Amino acid sequence: MTQHEVEKFAATSGRILGVIALVGVLTIVVIGIVDRDHGFPAAVVTGALVFGVLVWAAMLRPRVWATPEALVLRNMLDTVSIPLAAIDTVVVRQVLAVGVGDSRYVSSAIGHSWRQTIKSNRSSERPSATESYPVFVEDRITRLVEDARARHGIQRFTPEQAALADDVHRTLAWPEIGVLVGSLVAFVATLVA
Repeated sequence: MTQHEVEKFAATSGRILGVIALVGVLTIVVIGIVDRDHGFPAAVVTGALVFGVLVWAAMLRPRVWATPEALVLRNMLDTVSIPLAAIDTVVVRQVLAVGVGDSRYVSSAIGHSWRQTIKSNRSSERPSATESYPVFVEDRITRLVEDARARHGIQRFTPEQAALADDVHRTLAWPEIGVLVGSLVAFVATLVA
């Protein structure tokens, strides 16, 4: 954690499968490069690169953490920083959804499995934070929001909270976008050649 992070939330899915997929991609790329005559064709190697970038961006890059004043959602191709005091709702279903005024921001880093979501829809009881990590995250972020509102003197939706909602910042993940575009161009070039 950096010095500005209050709390980092562990991702709830996709890590193991993502690492296995990246190892497979790396194997295909290495065999394709080392054994050009008998290995994989160039289109397979560049296609594996495209797949590898997508696996990284979708399964391993997403993270959620809180700083003293913001909730940060690092997604597939962007990072969104949301002032804690501006947050209206926090809900975890299959993804983490954060409501800020009329806007909704989601992160796939935290979520219930499909089966857990169906089970919770059928049951009227909500699991406790000790039984379910996604419930713990939802409760913890809600507490951080309440603390931030108390520091800013905000109790209900107010013009001050609306002004904070204007401070939501989205930053594109240019390295991932660049590598994805480059690998897609290489893939198309190997198909055409």
